[in-house]
Amino acid sequence: MEEEEARDFDEPCAKCISVDWGVTDEGKFYCRSCHTVTERTREVVTGDVVSNARAQSLCRGLKKRRKFDKGWEWYICEGFQYILQKQGEALQSLGVSSHIKDEVLYNLWRRYLQKSKQAFCNKPVTRSGFTSGILSSTDTEAETELDIPEILRLASSASDTDIDGASCVTGGSSTSKMSGTSAWSGSVDGTLYLQRCKKGDMRMSMPMTLAFCSLALLWLRESITLSDLLRFVMDGYIPYLNAYKDFPEEMKVYGADFKVFNVRSWPAYDDVHKKMHALAKYIELPCFPDISESCFLHPNILCMKYLMEVNLPDDMHNWTCTVIKKTGIGEIDFLKFQPGKKSSERVKYDILAVATVIVVLKILFFLDDKYEWQLADIAKEKNKDNKEGPPVFDIEKWYGVIKNTLDIEQKKFNEERIRRLWKCEKPVLFSAAKKYIVHKRHQMVVDLQKQFRTLSGSTPPPEKQKPSAFQLNWTEESTDKTYFYKHSLAGILPQKCFVFPALNKNYWLGTTKLCTMGCGHFAHFKESDFPHTYRFVLNLFSFLLRVQPSLIHEEVCVLEHKLFNSRLSLKTTVFKTSRK
Repeated sequence: MEEEEARDFDEPCAKCISVDWGVTDEGKFYCRSCHTVTERTREVVTGDVVSNARAQSLCRGLKKRRKFDKGWEWYICEGFQYILQKQGEALQSLGVSSHIKDEVLYNLWRRYLQKSKQAFCNKPVTRSGFTSGILSSTDTEAETELDIPEILRLASSASDTDIDGASCVTGGSSTSKMSGTSAWSGSVDGTLYLQRCKKGDMRMSMPMTLAFCSLALLWLRESITLSDLLRFVMDGYIPYLNAYKDFPEEMKVYGADFKVFNVRSWPAYDDVHKKMHALAKYIELPCFPDISESCFLHPNILCMKYLMEVNLPDDMHNWTCTVIKKTGIGEIDFLKFQPGKKSSERVKYDILAVATVIVVLKILFFLDDKYEWQLADIAKEKNKDNKEGPPVFDIEKWYGVIKNTLDIEQKKFNEERIRRLWKCEKPVLFSAAKKYIVHKRHQMVVDLQKQFRTLSGSTPPPEKQKPSAFQLNWTEESTDKTYFYKHSLAGILPQKCFVFPALNKNYWLGTTKLCTMGCGHFAHFKESDFPHTYRFVLNLFSFLLRVQPSLIHEEVCVLEHKLFNSRLSLKTTVFKTSRK
C-alpha cells in the first residue's frame, strides 16, 4: 500500500539522490535509504465534503518545476567574460595594479567583442537565425567605432557595473529557435560555438583568457612575466582549471559547454605567446609603452633576478649587462611590443634573460664537462689559502648544492601534480538522460572520500600562502645551503673586463647555422649532442620557467649568433655523453 502511494513521486532525494520513497502517517514522503523526511506531501483525493473534489496539500511552492531547469539564457562569451573578471581579481590579489581588471582587461575584452561582432556594434553576429543578445551600455556606444588609442588608457572610468551591464542578455524566443538545431547544452550557443570558425576569426578558448591577461600585464609593465603567469595558473592562484565551477547558479553548464570550458592539459608557453600576438593583431592594438632600463621586464633587471634565483655570484651581472649591450637586446626598439611586427613576435622577455645568463656561463666556464671542473680545482686551491676577503666561486660546489635542491623541488612538484584533482567538484553532464546516474555516482565518490579521510585521520591541507617571485629560497641564515651571492670570480677569470670568447678555441656554439627551413624554430635540441653540464643548466631554468629546454636552447643559439656575428667561424663540438 505504501509503495503504491509513493509510486508517483519520482524526484531524487536531496541528500542521497536515491529514488526510494515511503509515506509517513502524516502523509509526508520519506527516503527509505537515508530516512530523510521531505516537506512534500502526497496528494489526497476525497469526496467527504464535496463530491468529485480534490484536495491537495503542498507545504512549499505551487508552481511545478520543469523536468530540467536550464536557468538563465546565457552565451559562451558571457562565460569567458566571467572567467576574465575572476582572473583579473586574482591578479589584483597578487599585488598587480588595480587598473588591470576594471580598465585594461575591460577595454581589451570590449575591443574583442566589437571586432568579433558579438557586441558594441550595429548588427551583432547571427548564428542559425538568432541574434546574439549581448548589448552595449548605450546605443551610441554600440554604433561608434572604438578609438584605438583610447582603448587602453588608464583614465578609463570602467567599473564592475559597466562590465556586467555589457553582458545583458535578451532571451526572447532564442531558446525555442535553438531547440531544433542545437544539441543539449546549458548556453544558447554552446553547440554552434564548437563549429568550424570562419577564416580570420579568433575564437575564445581557455588559453585565450591567459593571452588577455598577459597583454594586460605587459601593457602595465608589471613584474609578472608570461612564465610566472603560467606557473601561478598551475599552482591554482589564478582561475583556470575547472573555472566554470564558480559560475553563478543560474548559469547552467552542461552538455556541449564542457567542451568549451573544460581543461584537459596545462597551457603551453609557446601556444599562449602566439595567441597573445595574434590577439593583439586581431583587435588592432597600438604600440605598447616603452620598456626602459628601469622597467622590470628589461633584460638587465630580469638577469639579476635569475642570477639570484639560481644562487650565482653578483659579479656575473656585469657580464650579463655587457652581453646585453653588445647584442642590442636591451634597446627600447627591440623590446617594444608592436602588434603585427614580425621581429616583436620573437621577443620572450623571461626566456631572453635566462638565455643571457646561460651564454655568460658558457663564456666564463665553457660548460663542456672539462674546463669548468678545471676551474673548480683552481678555486678550491685558492680558497685554502684565502683567509681574508670573499671566497672564490667554485662551480663544482655550486653544482652539488643546486642539484640537491632541484631534486627536492622536482619531487615536490611531481607529487603535487599526481595529487591534483582534474575533475571538477560539480558533476559533468553530457546527456540529460544520464543526469540521475551521474549525480548518484558523484555523491557516492564524495561519501567514500569523506569516510576515507575520517578513517585515515588526515587533516585538511593548510591554506595557500601568496606565491613568491622566487621558487628557490637562498638566504645567508640558511645552515644547510651555501650562499654564493658574495663569492668572487676574480681568482679564476682574466683581468680584463670582457674578453670575446670567440678568440678562445675552446668555446663552442650551440649551432653553426640557424635553421631557415620555415619550421618555426631557429635551432633544434637533442640532449645526447650536448655536454651534461650544459644540459643541467638548461633543465634548471626549464624547471623554473615551466618551459621545454628546447625553447631556452633555441634562444641561446640566436643570442650567440648576435654576439659573435657572421664573420666569426666557430664550429660546434661533438660531445660524448658523460656525467660528473
